Amino acid sequence: MSRLSAVLFDRDGTLVVDVPYNGDPGRVRLMPGAAAAVALARSAGLPTGVVSNQSGVGRGLLTVDQVVRVNERADELLGGLDTWVFCPHAPDAGCACRKPRPGLVHTAAARLGVPPSECLVIGDIAADVLAARAAGARGVLVPNAATAPVEVERFAMESAPDPLTAVRAALTEAGLAPPRRPPHAPPARTAPAGDGMRWSRQGPVVVSEGRWSSVRDAERPGGTRPSGRAAVVSGSRRPSASGPAVLHRTRSPVAGEATSEEVPASVPGEAAREEFPASVPGAAAPAKSPSPASGEMPPEQPRPSAPAPSGPDLPRAALGRALGGWSA
Repeated sequence: MSRLSAVLFDRDGTLVVDVPYNGDPGRVRLMPGAAAAVALARSAGLPTGVVSNQSGVGRGLLTVDQVVRVNERADELLGGLDTWVFCPHAPDAGCACRKPRPGLVHTAAARLGVPPSECLVIGDIAADVLAARAAGARGVLVPNAATAPVEVERFAMESAPDPLTAVRAALTEAGLAPPRRPPHAPPARTAPAGDGMRWSRQGPVVVSEGRWSSVRDAERPGGTRPSGRAAVVSGSRRPSASGPAVLHRTRSPVAGEATSEEVPASVPGEAAREEFPASVPGAAAPAKSPSPASGEMPPEQPRPSAPAPSGPDLPRAALGRALGGWSA
């Protein structure tokens, strides 16, 4: 049976309500089932992380510090994850970290000390599933009211109605026997004054560790961490720490990380919708294709903000198929 060693979540629209280019921690609200999903993964002994595109930094609409403060608040409400990694680049920057490219997944896996092939990646748009595929991981789409219908249809065999169901199904398939009742979502925590997340650059990515992380200095030679667990994904790829992702860290810096790189300047004239490129190694082609004249992607369309929805209804009879064979 394949192995499951870590669970990675998208942030906006998956763990927290999507507020476009949010730099205000006070506007952070959790999506239904998000805290319980994180708690369930951690109750099974699995490290957890967040992999997120934050193009507002590259567009000049946000600073890295603002993104980190929003992440801090989400980390408090969710009860604590182990690592937070985000891409600060604009869509046309050509970075290797922006989803659907695999850089964020590779970086998060390396931070957690597990192979990317043993990670489950949960997100609300096609780019999340495609990034998982490109990294050799398993991706699950958890659609909400803002998810494009074409994406819901495209990934109907790789979807779940909420993050908690996705994690529970993955644990079941991996032979980890999730509890009959999910653990209670932990109460929000308040970190001591001055104990905020400290972030650093790792290549083109921004990274940090959750303030209550249970995984510190987890990397081993070859990028693996000993684990006797059954897992959900197969494959032999090992994590790579290179690539343009952004991580936060709480305590001592990691040797060899650069800290002085500047965030790309804003890109004028761009719309809010974050599209994914047409050609991603190991990923299926998106519905839109590059312009034949220029080879460039068409203009981005705004991605609507979603209220805290429960996601589109998926008939119970179709849930097994939607989870690609997993049982809920």
